[in-house]
Amino acid sequence: MEDAVLSRHEQNNNNNLWLGVCAILLGLVLWEVIAAGIIKNPFILPAPTDVFSAFLELLQKGRLLLDFEASLIHFAIGIIAALLVGIPVGIVMGWSRRSDAFLDPVIEILRPIPPLAWIPFAIIWFGLTSHSAGFVIFIGAVFPIIINTYSGFRSVPRIFVEAGKMLGCTKTRDLIRYIAFPAALPSVAAGIRIATGVGWMCLVAAELFGVSNNGLGMALWFYYNLHQMDYVVVYMILLGLTGLFFDMIFRYYIDRHFLKWRIGEVA
Repeated sequence: MEDAVLSRHEQNNNNNLWLGVCAILLGLVLWEVIAAGIIKNPFILPAPTDVFSAFLELLQKGRLLLDFEASLIHFAIGIIAALLVGIPVGIVMGWSRRSDAFLDPVIEILRPIPPLAWIPFAIIWFGLTSHSAGFVIFIGAVFPIIINTYSGFRSVPRIFVEAGKMLGCTKTRDLIRYIAFPAALPSVAAGIRIATGVGWMCLVAAELFGVSNNGLGMALWFYYNLHQMDYVVVYMILLGLTGLFFDMIFRYYIDRHFLKWRIGEVA
């Protein structure tokens, strides 16, 4: 029975993968027809063939890898800081009503402020450094983690906690670790996934104000100023593919190691 469930799950994944590949190929064909056959102006819309040529040129120059490495450093600083702050704050707010009443007004005042509004203070506090870009990414990523972690802990059934106490799990630390956190993990994982996407989108804006000489967002704006739109599209596609890669790896790891029960898989 378990093998049959896994087999169906894998077959569905393969079918969905092929559907996605077909959609990408169809999109490329339509893009080429519109760009090369209708618009015929690479400044307005470069064709896929032009973009591929620009990609090869960037690889030969070695610029692409430097920009990619710089952006990964900026992103890592921001997302790691968001995890270190967001998960504990969400747990505290979700577990304790007093902590929730104390912290909620501050969170709700800061949360609606767009991450880009923090750019002036990022420059003042951290200068034009990688930490400045990481701070902007942190602002964009931390609140989805806090809110989803809070919601997950608030949604833990009371009976789970009472059952844990009856079985000898009486300390607050143990109740959070063995009862509440596993139950809230789907919500926590969803918050991290959302935060990863938001943080990656903030990366471009964070790099536009010149935190370093390299970076995907910095290079995108640089080539726009030179009116080399085929290079701009290369960086746009790379940003999209990298974000997709992060999301796929995260979903695979979480589903395989923490949420096996959701797809009927057992150890």
